[in-house]
Amino acid sequence: MKLPTVVQQLLRDPLALLSGGFIVLCALLAALAGTIAPDNSPNANQMHLEIHSKPPGFQCFFMVADEINQQKGGDRPIDEFFWRNDTLFYHTIGQPKTLFNVLPKVAFSAAQSTPTVSQRLFQSTTFWWGTDKFGRDLLSRMLFGARVSLAIGFVAVIISLIIGILLGGMAGYWGGRLDQGIQWLINVTWSIPSLLMVIALTLALGKGFWQVFVAVGLTMWVDVARLVRGQVLALKKEDFIAAASVLGFSHFRIFLHHIFPLIVPSLIVISTANFASAILIESGLSFLGIGVQPPMASWGGMIKDHFPYMLLGKAYMALIPGLAIMLTVLSFMLLGNRLRDLLDVRTKSR
Repeated sequence: MKLPTVVQQLLRDPLALLSGGFIVLCALLAALAGTIAPDNSPNANQMHLEIHSKPPGFQCFFMVADEINQQKGGDRPIDEFFWRNDTLFYHTIGQPKTLFNVLPKVAFSAAQSTPTVSQRLFQSTTFWWGTDKFGRDLLSRMLFGARVSLAIGFVAVIISLIIGILLGGMAGYWGGRLDQGIQWLINVTWSIPSLLMVIALTLALGKGFWQVFVAVGLTMWVDVARLVRGQVLALKKEDFIAAASVLGFSHFRIFLHHIFPLIVPSLIVISTANFASAILIESGLSFLGIGVQPPMASWGGMIKDHFPYMLLGKAYMALIPGLAIMLTVLSFMLLGNRLRDLLDVRTKSR
């Protein structure tokens, strides 16, 4: 089935359309996280311990840092302020209820009215999804966490495709001792649990953003290599491959122009499954504390940070990132299953 026809079929399938739409939405939100996130600081890491663990919809004022209150600590969460006799009284969250800070109006320009001073000093902020245990905006952290999860999934799939296509294609096309050696490497790698392999590679490469990319990608090439090897073994026996060889075409041209296009549908399907697996593996590593390191946002790390809150009546702090992981992985799996049916991968692999 040609690609335009596949796209048309996907658009007519409500479940595939919903899954694909959710993936596109997550990708757009991740790409625009730095622009649309309420907290657009690097990694959405602006902390206000005074307002930690606040529920969704929590509102407060912030004293905006300027030349007057810079020495007072910059942005500060305020829950109440009022004027009395040209003197500004404001209460900072975390201070005793009876303790108010005082700022005389003479500190401002005489031409500014009282409402103008209040508007310039205090900015109303709503935390739509609440705050985490460090007082950071949970919605902003979720958006930046989507960027990490999708980026790791994309890079891991690219790495697995490069290694898998190279080794699987060589093993299936040339066979012999080369095939035996690559099969041995595949079987050894296959025998090691994926999570254990990722943990070992992460510890060897070090903790960090790019290290997780490489570690996850190096554990996912086995599935691709096995698939490519099987497809190439079946296709190289076809008459058109023998004809291309008789015509004097190089091995590289035969593989690139006559074999590779026929295995692309299978690669598309397995890539969607590997994308979902990469997100799960990265989340598991971050939950264990050996994945993406703070202050970078990660859905798995957010679950780790807020897991104890499930027993304190604030389960949503861990359930929100957990639900995001579940929906993203489910969307990739549903889309992959539908692509498998449309591209008729099972028939071609027999």
